[in-house]
Amino acid sequence: MHKLACGLILLSALGTYAYADAPPSGRITIDLVTVIGSGCPKGTAVESAADNTSIIVSYSDYLAQAGVGANPTDFRKNCQLNVLVHVPQGFSFAIAQATYSGFASLASGASALQRANYYFAGQTPTTVVSHALTGPFEDDWVNTDSADVATLVWSPCGVSKNLNINTELRVLNGSSSASATNWIAMDTTHANVQNIFNFAWRRCTQ
Repeated sequence: MHKLACGLILLSALGTYAYADAPPSGRITIDLVTVIGSGCPKGTAVESAADNTSIIVSYSDYLAQAGVGANPTDFRKNCQLNVLVHVPQGFSFAIAQATYSGFASLASGASALQRANYYFAGQTPTTVVSHALTGPFEDDWVNTDSADVATLVWSPCGVSKNLNINTELRVLNGSSSASATNWIAMDTTHANVQNIFNFAWRRCTQ
């Protein structure tokens, strides 16, 4: 049976976008409020990185599977992180790019989806971005979502709002063999992986 290694999510506050302001020089802290979903069981840990510009969320059981040995509800797994980002006064931020990676094993005829969206409390969620895999496939996978500046969802200025990060993994057996077990994970048995969320920054105007 596939055993997942501990996976990582790295939220990075590196302002590396031409249209964005430089990141603030003051301390940035992030508090995990809730972790909810079948893909992120109780016990997920959160800690601030040494440079105060990122956090690492570890989980070890984010896997969707279908076929032999799978329960009927295992074909879809999801995780919602609800975090509160404390930024220096006068700044707003948005997630401008997100990179996801993991491992998948899909027989011929099977398929999988990795999906994500983001929003602040009280705002409309961004459009769900989906990436598909089709079998036969047995390898690492990497997906990157990049948002155009016009579609960025910025945090409100002057108030702290919780940020929701929603991810989902889904597997469909399709026309694959009845003896197959198909799965996709946001971790890998080969090495730890990092899901990198790059923040764009801008100064608030009065």
